[in-house]
Amino acid sequence: MLFKVQRSIRPMSATLRGLHQSALEAIQRPASEDSVTDSFGQFIQGVQPHHLTPTLLHRSKRMVLDSIGVGLLGSTTHVFQLALQHCQHMYAPDDVSSVYGRRGIRLSPTLAAFVNGVATHSMDFDDTWHPATHPSGAVLPALLAVSDMLPNNRKPSGRDFLLAFNVGIEVQGRLMRFSNEAQNIPKRFHPPTVVGTLGSAAACARLLSLERSQCSHALAIAASLSGAPMANAATQSKPLHIGNAARLGLEAALLSSIGLEASPRVLDDTSGVAGFSAFYEDYAPQPLTSPEEVGLRFLLEDQDMGFKRFPAHLGMHWVADAAASVHKLLLGELGSQGMGRGSQVVGQVQDILLRVPHSKYINRPFPESEHQARHSFQFNACSALLDGEVTVFSFSQEALQRPDLLALLGRVRVEHPHDNPANFDNMYGEVQVTLVGGDVLKGRCDTFYGHWRNPLTNESLKKKFCSNAGAVLPREKVEGLIEAVEGLDRLEDCSPLLAQLQ
Repeated sequence: MLFKVQRSIRPMSATLRGLHQSALEAIQRPASEDSVTDSFGQFIQGVQPHHLTPTLLHRSKRMVLDSIGVGLLGSTTHVFQLALQHCQHMYAPDDVSSVYGRRGIRLSPTLAAFVNGVATHSMDFDDTWHPATHPSGAVLPALLAVSDMLPNNRKPSGRDFLLAFNVGIEVQGRLMRFSNEAQNIPKRFHPPTVVGTLGSAAACARLLSLERSQCSHALAIAASLSGAPMANAATQSKPLHIGNAARLGLEAALLSSIGLEASPRVLDDTSGVAGFSAFYEDYAPQPLTSPEEVGLRFLLEDQDMGFKRFPAHLGMHWVADAAASVHKLLLGELGSQGMGRGSQVVGQVQDILLRVPHSKYINRPFPESEHQARHSFQFNACSALLDGEVTVFSFSQEALQRPDLLALLGRVRVEHPHDNPANFDNMYGEVQVTLVGGDVLKGRCDTFYGHWRNPLTNESLKKKFCSNAGAVLPREKVEGLIEAVEGLDRLEDCSPLLAQLQ
């Protein structure tokens, strides 16, 4: 009766009925073998360890090592402690999966993935790719949690572990390359909460050896668990984005493994029904190459990873390096009268001009917290001008409140040249300092050391790892982790890696 009343008030037009029917058909239509979503499922299920080339193995092991290191250091932060307390107090004990930097503490696999993901991004020290996302932190904690969960006679081999890791990275990269919007520094959604969740689901589905249709459903379930706004960047909540990506992707794979289904076309561009296009309006997907076809090539072979030398938003590395070069020039100006630091620098500087891309959330003139400072062009440029570098300790509360730093921040102006896009592959950082006497010193960075075009050497990467992991683990554990990761592709099972983390 109610339906008849509604029809009498506002009858459905023929056009609206047609759109409604098209939407229903799109939802109910079974996945065809040539759909984009199914091609992803086929890739996840069908790719094999022999597809891992020496380049992939080398680059992915560097990513694993770096991610573990920043996660261990991140386990010393306040935001990690809050996340861990939440999981311990709000959920029943489930001693399955290990936690970074906490001997004797274990959680359920999904909660361990969450807190370890939070640790990885708690200082914004984790790797960054192009298009812009943090790929490892969304995948590695989930895979470690699953590996802990599996019984001893079913632990994955090191090569299978690396295969699943590369699957998770590849899915993230492919999805972001289907959108021009994703090429630039984000404005709406934080990318790891979108592609990272699906990457985690894909990696876990592969490690759990799910069937082809289950792999597709895992991605679709993950899509319903994805998305966080950029407004929470530079806050304590931003590390939760990576934690949730790892956790919810794992949950999606586990739900799919017990039979939960979702849209068979979530990754397709279906008229009238938004799937993954809800996150990127210009989304234009293409099917993935089948693992059975000749010429399968992972994106990581052609697009290397960016590794940070200090814990801050990637964009900060351009201005920090440009400012560090000006710092060296200031040393020359001051000569033997000073070391180029503190009040002597402040006394020489009249004006500081930064030429950087336009990106509102990393343009913070006077940051009030460590998280804001990690997302401030001004702060990182002034820190490098004062000290010649930016380090882990640059973001301590004591460093943030230095009178000399605050004095320099008050002299900063920012320009956004048209030839400097908000794009990690094409941007640059330029610092121009006008001295009290009128002299002008300039520094410019087009590609910082650690960028994928100028990657860290193995020696530099290990030095970073030892510094990070050494803040939490004894030396023998640090060396054991390096050995386990370097030989991961040769391990019959990944227990030695898990043992070092426990």
